[in-house]
Amino acid sequence: MFRIFCLMGKSASGKDTLYRELLADESLGLRPVIPYTTRPMRIGEAEGREYYFRQPEDFLKAREAGRVIEYREYQTVHGPWIYYTEDDGQIDLERGNTLLIGTPDSCRSLRDHFGREAVAALCLYVEDGVRLQRALDRERAQKEPRYAELCRRFLADEADFAPDKLAGAGVDRYFENMDRQRCLEEIRQVILGRENR
Repeated sequence: MFRIFCLMGKSASGKDTLYRELLADESLGLRPVIPYTTRPMRIGEAEGREYYFRQPEDFLKAREAGRVIEYREYQTVHGPWIYYTEDDGQIDLERGNTLLIGTPDSCRSLRDHFGREAVAALCLYVEDGVRLQRALDRERAQKEPRYAELCRRFLADEADFAPDKLAGAGVDRYFENMDRQRCLEEIRQVILGRENR
């Protein structure tokens, strides 16, 4: 049976960059799982690449139809934003390994749905000051910076990545993302089953 690799980390920890690089590595044979969200698209994002951007009513219809595997709702300064994984055929454990970006809660929900052995947690770590600067730099580049939302997310990460939530998601090690190439190689070794602990 193949596995679902759930890449997670606090905001501005480098998840999107590592996600793209892992998918581009043909030796890993990873298939992407594109999540859905009701939040607005950021500059540089594209429909169906980072997310499928949907309206709240689309989420409600999918949930009522039983197609939502897991979801998280955040009360932002701009109103509620929902992130979710839909059972749309992207995850097929008989066809290959998949990679998705998630949170401890979404990883736990995936483990509940597919089984503990089917889901591997890959948790990034970056020192808080570095993350805050990265987030600020990213937000400044937006057409309409949302600094209040940046602050809300930064603070919410403390609860979202609490030790009990990480344990429930099966996180038993962290990948420090200060040297991207080194971090990428450590994750590659785990995916290939060659890690040295």
